[in-house]
Amino acid sequence: MTDKRKAYLAITICSLIIGLSFLFVKQTLTIATPLDTLAHRFTIAWLVATIILICKKEKIRIKRADFVKISFLSIFYPVLFFSLQIFGLMHTTSSEAGVIQATVPIFTLILANLLLNESSTIVQKFAIFTSVLGVIYIMYMNGVKNINTSIIGSILILLSALANSIYNVLTKKLIQQYSLFTITYFIILVGFIVFNGITLFLHLKNGTIQQFIQPLKHNEFIIAIFYLGIFSSLGTSFLSNYALSKLPTFQISVFHNLSTLITILVGIQYLNESFHYYHILGSFLIIFGVVGVNYFNKKITPDKQFVK
Repeated sequence: MTDKRKAYLAITICSLIIGLSFLFVKQTLTIATPLDTLAHRFTIAWLVATIILICKKEKIRIKRADFVKISFLSIFYPVLFFSLQIFGLMHTTSSEAGVIQATVPIFTLILANLLLNESSTIVQKFAIFTSVLGVIYIMYMNGVKNINTSIIGSILILLSALANSIYNVLTKKLIQQYSLFTITYFIILVGFIVFNGITLFLHLKNGTIQQFIQPLKHNEFIIAIFYLGIFSSLGTSFLSNYALSKLPTFQISVFHNLSTLITILVGIQYLNESFHYYHILGSFLIIFGVVGVNYFNKKITPDKQFVK
């Protein structure tokens, strides 16, 4: 299997994991606060990453001059991305959150062009806008059919999508300087420190440390946290970083729209959320855009393929 096919496989699996993650996030929010959930989530992710680091006997080497760069990267992901996402999910459905996250490609396309000088064909741009059109269509129809749609929740999820796009572009620059595991381990470590630091400080200040431990007594919470920590945090970070090292940034970002369909189906099946004909039409447009941006990249502009 070629590196490019491995990258496609990696980002496809990443999209599936992200699509399922909304279900587990919703489950954790019925038991714990958003900050407690993030703290436990990144504790698991960091512990597993550390175990892998010990087993690999790989040393993490980061130059002091580049410490600020990677720290800045970690602000957007995981800190801002997960914070905005989980608070947004408190005010909106998992299905709507999934389709709003599909705006990541449009942000990434603009940022990659401005900061990385990545070029795309007119057909590719059309495919991306078609995918985003599917998102806008579903959002509009949700607003018409569901009077309880939260503007605050939508804005928070949209901002998390923007943070994800900025992370993708910044990672593209750093991924040539450090190993995939080094970057992945560092951002997981930052998430562990930031979320646990804030959460424990607030609990100690308010004398509510028992509330931090209480969720661990629920089996449903433990299962959800293991999924979110190992697969949705650590796993997706490594998979997306690998794909970014092999393919153009905007091409990678549009793959995340596949998670939209998974999120909608999971929300309908397990969270009793509404499903309408416009979800099918919107999803078709999204998938068409995902396929189009990659198919026409191969057929029209093979000379502009990204090579590491």
